[in-house]
Amino acid sequence: MKNRIWVLAIWMLGISASVSLAQETKINWIEIDRAFAVNEKTPRKIFIDVYTDWCGWCKKMDENTFTNPVIASYLTQKFHAVKFNAEGTKDITYKGKVYKNKGQGQRNPHEFAIAILQGRLSYPSIVFMDENNNLITYIAGYLTPEQLEPIMAYIESDAYKTQKWEDFRAKFVSKLNTVANP
Repeated sequence: MKNRIWVLAIWMLGISASVSLAQETKINWIEIDRAFAVNEKTPRKIFIDVYTDWCGWCKKMDENTFTNPVIASYLTQKFHAVKFNAEGTKDITYKGKVYKNKGQGQRNPHEFAIAILQGRLSYPSIVFMDENNNLITYIAGYLTPEQLEPIMAYIESDAYKTQKWEDFRAKFVSKLNTVANP
């Protein structure tokens, strides 16, 4: 009887840990206007995933990179995480200017996408903004968890202000393998 109770207790702990890990791996994506508003009360850097509905690499990044528990946890804890459809139709007010998608038809870029990607439209792209909603940088192309993790840490820690990327990257210690192999 005692053995059954122990087995049941261990099984319950396992389920609890699985639920907890599943919650940590889900990113709470918000819209850009909400990120700007939340940033006034809870300042954090903003991470923007710029995507399109037709972009295959965007979908691959959703499936492989953003579902990684380390990446998801870091994004959730350290950034305001935004998904922005570069061809969306919703007006965006940024720094007093209203940005629109003036296109007529498919595959027309939103003015806000053009602005934050500085005219270099490539999908997926990641945009980083500071706590005052100012553009820090953007990175075009698909990123694996191994590529994205040090970039997020570099930006979030403000190391980009005082340190060269190469120096930071050489000393960076990844947490990706520690989660998989405790």
